[in-house]
Amino acid sequence: MKLDNLLIELLTEELPPKSQKQLGIAFAKNIKEFLTKHHLVNEISEDLIFSTPRRIGLHLKNVKDEADNENVSIKLMPASVGFDASEKPTDALFKKLHVIGLNEKALSGIVKKNENNAEILYINKNVEGAKLKDIIAECISSSLARLPIKKMMSYQLADGWTTVNFVRPAHGLIILHGANIIDANVLGISSNRTTFGHRFESKKEIIEIQHADQYEKQMKAEGAVIVSFDERKALIKNALNEKANHLSNQLTPIDDEDLLDEVTALVEYPNVLAGEFESKFLDVPQECLILSMKANQKYFPLIDKNNKLANQFLIVSNISPKNSDLITQGNEKVIRPRLSDAEFFYSQDKKKPLKEYLSQLAHIVYHNKLGSQAERSKRVKTIASLIVKNLNQSKLLDAVILACDLSKADLSSNMVGEFPELQGIMGRYYALNEKISDEIAFAIEDHYKPRFSGDTLPRSTVGDIVAIADKIETLIGLFSIGEKPTGDKDPFALRRQVIGIIRILTEKNIDLNLNTVISESIQATKLAESKDLNSFIYDRLSNFFKDQGYAALDIEAVLAIESGLINEIPKRLNAIKEFLLLPESEDLASANKRVGNILKKADVKSSLKVNQSLLTDEAEINLYNTLDFVDAESRKEYVGKNYSGSLKLLCKLKNPIDQFFKDVMVNDKDESLKMNRLALLEKLYSAMNLVADLSKLSS
Repeated sequence: MKLDNLLIELLTEELPPKSQKQLGIAFAKNIKEFLTKHHLVNEISEDLIFSTPRRIGLHLKNVKDEADNENVSIKLMPASVGFDASEKPTDALFKKLHVIGLNEKALSGIVKKNENNAEILYINKNVEGAKLKDIIAECISSSLARLPIKKMMSYQLADGWTTVNFVRPAHGLIILHGANIIDANVLGISSNRTTFGHRFESKKEIIEIQHADQYEKQMKAEGAVIVSFDERKALIKNALNEKANHLSNQLTPIDDEDLLDEVTALVEYPNVLAGEFESKFLDVPQECLILSMKANQKYFPLIDKNNKLANQFLIVSNISPKNSDLITQGNEKVIRPRLSDAEFFYSQDKKKPLKEYLSQLAHIVYHNKLGSQAERSKRVKTIASLIVKNLNQSKLLDAVILACDLSKADLSSNMVGEFPELQGIMGRYYALNEKISDEIAFAIEDHYKPRFSGDTLPRSTVGDIVAIADKIETLIGLFSIGEKPTGDKDPFALRRQVIGIIRILTEKNIDLNLNTVISESIQATKLAESKDLNSFIYDRLSNFFKDQGYAALDIEAVLAIESGLINEIPKRLNAIKEFLLLPESEDLASANKRVGNILKKADVKSSLKVNQSLLTDEAEINLYNTLDFVDAESRKEYVGKNYSGSLKLLCKLKNPIDQFFKDVMVNDKDESLKMNRLALLEKLYSAMNLVADLSKLSS
């Protein structure tokens, strides 16, 4: 057995930049898993992952050329199938032995084991360890087949007949175990030790890798290629900051991890340069200019200390000529028409008020089963009006209605037509241009918030209301037509919509009953009700608060109440946390569970009232009197939102409850006594479960 480091490189045509990093990571992971499964490498063996625009690969340490032989126990079949009544081996047993490479001589090695009241036949076999040279082709092929590729290419090999499917045509394959080539054929390519460097900067036309450990060094020195994605990314990030600081210590490149990843996937040896555009373009909203530079040209805009856009930008080039002026000038020439388009769209859009854009919404389809954006806008306005009513904020109604009317207007504008990502943002600019109040203008932009994890929330109550209404309309609308998330697929980002509602209600402490508003919204908009929507929302609530660090049982107990007041959930959870520190909490939770089970078994159909004259036992009289006091006081604390105080009062019930269950028979032969005791337990259960369902806390 020989132990050495393994190098695999697959040379291709330019890989999709947005998925290149993941392709490299997945390829290395798949290779390592395959070799680990065949005992050729240890799970903890170090690896280096490579991915550039034209290659994916890995360097894996301490790979065996041959795995150790292994003595394995092979399950054959039930003894009743392998041997007949006279204990002679059957044809089925001989066939099974033949399949696993054994013959009748192996019969003496068969043993019987008892499993689930049946005798099973087993045999030990010495299995020869896998050889790296024999399995490497299968290893690479299966690893490539499992890559997360959204769209395959089909292309023909040089023979003109063979068709191969892969994300991009492959042109080279290196497989080195130490200094030795391992022969294999993958995607119609035979392995060797040669590859190509940078298309323009490589010092050698063909690079011959002498040893697996020299690959990175040779590629950088001879091929002008930094094969490590992470190393290139770090180099670009540092170069961007250095270049910005060189221009001015007031400037920093925009922080955009996705753009940085994409640019890293576009270059093999980065060179950061600075460009400039006319300052007149800064009159255009900076979001438009930033988006144009990022999305179309992959430039890094520069921001000053006040978060204002500068008229300079950074370019990450894939070539490093002695004189880079031509590259800079070329990029400056390319960006001008883009910025001119943005300037033109902005000036044209400002020529008419937002209300004039509304008529065009009727021609923009929202969903073929839910109508146009105009119809959707009406539903949002209806829901927003209901929220205003539920919040007793009638003084905001006019502002909310106007914000709803104008919220989707910019969808018809030239700028949003060109850059859909600017919806809402451009609406704010156009509203401010018309001298519409800041409150309405910000609500137009903010009703989409939060757009992503960690995003800011709406800046005003009007914005909060329109944002919640927009998200509720999305949820009830899409659920009404069966467009709900399945598994990890959520094409309409409905999970994000629910999280957005939760964040607004909890972080802004808005006292809105979500259950009520959703029910009223379904009726008012005449959308079909979905039974799955409620459970979907409560699943998101559960996950959201787990991510906040709350215990699963505490969350389950609080959500079981289904009060609909989302903003109260954190307060209830904190109260439960305090309650569980009390010495009486465990016994009270167990008692609550017991009471719930009794009531469930009794199947009480309607709310019962306790008849004091029928309370005969001292224990039940004591429980009633204590409960009467505790119930009244704890409800006062509950109404005052002192949930912790409400729960603490329940501790006074512990001893009376214990005595009641010790001395009193609930299911008395006298039906009137039985029903009265059930009524007492029903009153107790109601009093104990105001803040949360305490039975969920019982182990």
